[in-house]
Amino acid sequence: MAEVLVHVDHLDGAVRKPTLELLALARRLGDPVAVFLGTGAQDAAATLAEHGAVRILTADAPEFADYAIVPKVDALQAAHDAVRPAAVLLPSSPEGKEIAARLAVRLGSGIITDAVDLTTDDQGPVATQSVFAAAYTTTSRVTQGTPVITVKPNSATPEAAPAAGTTEPLEVTFGEAATGTKVTSRTPRESSGRPELTEAAIVVSGGRGVGGADNFAVIEALADSLGAAVGASRAAVDAGWYPHSHQVGQTGKSVSPQLYIAAGISGAIQHRAGMQTSKTIVAVNKDPEAPIFELVDYGVVGDLFEVLPKLTEEIKSRKG
Repeated sequence: MAEVLVHVDHLDGAVRKPTLELLALARRLGDPVAVFLGTGAQDAAATLAEHGAVRILTADAPEFADYAIVPKVDALQAAHDAVRPAAVLLPSSPEGKEIAARLAVRLGSGIITDAVDLTTDDQGPVATQSVFAAAYTTTSRVTQGTPVITVKPNSATPEAAPAAGTTEPLEVTFGEAATGTKVTSRTPRESSGRPELTEAAIVVSGGRGVGGADNFAVIEALADSLGAAVGASRAAVDAGWYPHSHQVGQTGKSVSPQLYIAAGISGAIQHRAGMQTSKTIVAVNKDPEAPIFELVDYGVVGDLFEVLPKLTEEIKSRKG
């Protein structure tokens, strides 16, 4: 069976959820071969094998931590040349998409970004994408070279599929460009205790209807009761009510959770472009004519300051 390279997104050996999703999708296309770059491969090996990695190619060098992007492209090119895979899969993060673009140029291959599903036929991988501000769904394939595909988080469910997970060293030769952009400092991100927005299975977002920064407490309370991430519309972010890092939309982050709750959000196309691929969408808005109601699975016409606290209490009582 053909092999499929999966770039492992991790933090010091802790494998992130999008990588486990990629392994599930890779198994549809062939035998997953994980490419682990940096420190912590021994800690990650069991997790990768449990989720279907037949082989794990590992490389550790200071360049991966000290320089940006290009060393990882060099390593993935080396992995490609060694394996000759049917496809290369990466998470659709900003870094993942830049690595994918550079790799595709080097390989002379086509690239597909922000896929939300993958299948295969006798001609190779077929990717499903949500395009034109999520107004259309398309299927496409790469017709030249090895397909390089980035996949949005929450596009698949991680599944246990124990495999050999044989660890093998990957020989990497770094080019001159690898040291062109040096990382000069790092600042740890303060943890809120909530899931990462783009990886969360549930997202609760607030918009202009929240009315102020202090009022976002009602959004956070519901999110915490669900174990969800907190998002915000552009209007709320521009007003200074919530940090830009939490903005969902065309000029913010794109999310595709299992459940998306939009509270006090009108549903402008800019916002819809960043969340329309969510599996289930619930909206709470006191305006029955709000555009958001055109795409939701469930809509509540009401005051979010009445609806959300009651919902939060109901969730807590059922948990307790």
